[in-house]
Amino acid sequence: MREKYKEEFNSIIKPIISNENILEMKNYQQHGNTDCFEHCLNVAYYSFIIAKKFNLDYKSLARAGMLHDFFLYNWRGSSDFMEKGFFNQHAFSHGKTAYKNASKYFDLNDKEKDIIIKHMWPVTLSLPKYKETFIITLTDKFSTLKEMYNYYTNNLAKYIFFRIEYYNVIMFVMGVLSIRL
Repeated sequence: MREKYKEEFNSIIKPIISNENILEMKNYQQHGNTDCFEHCLNVAYYSFIIAKKFNLDYKSLARAGMLHDFFLYNWRGSSDFMEKGFFNQHAFSHGKTAYKNASKYFDLNDKEKDIIIKHMWPVTLSLPKYKETFIITLTDKFSTLKEMYNYYTNNLAKYIFFRIEYYNVIMFVMGVLSIRL
């Protein structure tokens, strides 16, 4: 974190990240090896920096960034696609769920509400009302891509290393067996 922004950013999100319900996001995998809390922290920080640069509402962006995926359930591998219907699937509905959860514990302004509900635009068809909502939309996609890139490049390296080691063990065993024959 850039030192000149670190203290201000932390003071804005402190009431949110001190909430025990928010800390539950650490129990849910979001993208790759990144949990929901860490993903929201990334989105909040990137959005905060951009808002500072462009003189936008950085406080609402930091707060909404921490709350945009506050849905508290495992969205992976859901088998109830036909029961829920297409537009009730996670990608379409979790913004509203996050908003409902966030509004139980925090007083949100209209901008924060718009950001949380519409952060999945254009998947959610409602057009964002504020510039800040577009910023969260973009930083959310950027963070997701970064998290997935890190996950796949790390796991690809492990997979390749495992295959090479596995091959070496097989060749060694075959070599030992052929010596004994």
